[in-house]
Amino acid sequence: MLKKMKFLSLITVACLFSGVASHAAEPIACTVVIEEKTGEQVHREGACDQAFYPQSTFKLPLAMMGYDAGILTDETTPQWKYQAKFNRSEREQKDVDPTIWERDSIVWYSQEITRKLGKERFAAYVKNFGYGNRDVSGGPAGTDGLTEAWLMSSLKISPDQQVAFFRRFLTGKLPISEKASDMTQAILPHFAAADGWDVQGKTGAGWMRGKDGKPDYSRPIGWFVGWAEQNDRRVIFARLLVDVKRYPDTPISYVVRDSLIADLPKLAADL
Repeated sequence: MLKKMKFLSLITVACLFSGVASHAAEPIACTVVIEEKTGEQVHREGACDQAFYPQSTFKLPLAMMGYDAGILTDETTPQWKYQAKFNRSEREQKDVDPTIWERDSIVWYSQEITRKLGKERFAAYVKNFGYGNRDVSGGPAGTDGLTEAWLMSSLKISPDQQVAFFRRFLTGKLPISEKASDMTQAILPHFAAADGWDVQGKTGAGWMRGKDGKPDYSRPIGWFVGWAEQNDRRVIFARLLVDVKRYPDTPISYVVRDSLIADLPKLAADL
């Protein structure tokens, strides 16, 4: 309950300062929940129209691309071995399959998928998906469009755009195969919420960039996006927090995820 109240109070603070000029950075927060069947807004609070780097939430559209293109086959195929040239943290230095990729948020696996897609096919998928600003050119701080566009680079998406995108996905409006849709849903982690809600979602974390183009570690970004089912009802959600402090113990994305799971039953009842 304390974690839930802390997050909701932060949304209130962010709302109070939205659109107000200030020399000091202020938190930016949003929670948006919509009905899958109708697209009707169930709950919306905060700066939901502002776009930010998608970070690891982009692993969901990447899964759609990978399965549709035949690069990924099922929940456990392909399994790729870690290579030293990937230069990733110890956490990522292991063999990875599609389920482990989504569960443990493995960056190098995402980058292997886009390398196999190639620049033209990758850009075409993002464009045809209508995903965010559709910009996979890369560039900021020397980031490569093919392997880093979604990682504090050129690609940005707002919470409003996130839920609209996932509604198109869940209602069969994206130009991908039925298998790609089924497999993407199969590898997305599940979380239990109160009142019998089954939550499926993906976290994302990163930082804003400072005026010098370098990551500003005092401005972390945390996402949790996905959908939740209760009986025959499914809602789609996105929660975002851009904070003004560091998270040395628990990743900001986990704080955002856990608060959304705690809040969801009440938010879904707002309609």
